[in-house]
Amino acid sequence: MPSPDEKFHDPARCAATVPPALTMQAHSAPLGIAFLDRATSFPADWRGDAVVALHGSWNRSTPTGATVVRVRVRDGKPVSYEDFITGWQGANGRRWGRPVDVMVYRDGSLLISDDAAGAIYRVTRSASP
Repeated sequence: MPSPDEKFHDPARCAATVPPALTMQAHSAPLGIAFLDRATSFPADWRGDAVVALHGSWNRSTPTGATVVRVRVRDGKPVSYEDFITGWQGANGRRWGRPVDVMVYRDGSLLISDDAAGAIYRVTRSASP
């Protein structure tokens, strides 16, 4: 087994490294992020949460990403994430689109750009009856 490269083997530096606040699947390529503070077409308890466009991998044998996730934020820190919009990628890994960026539009909806389909999607969610 090779020994660690001495210029990177620094236990003190490792001990001082801040760990990630939230981990995500490698190669998901998170590109765009938007906080939902002004997303008035979504439930009020989503304010302060974020959505992230995962552009997706390009060189994995089993592709990942090509989705938009909602990141739950509590006390100013991300605590979890879950799929928000999926479907750009089939079970076989074939894609028809790839989300790139997200933004809250002036009417409180969410816009998602897709560079593979050449589209911008507008997303709203009405309150439950």
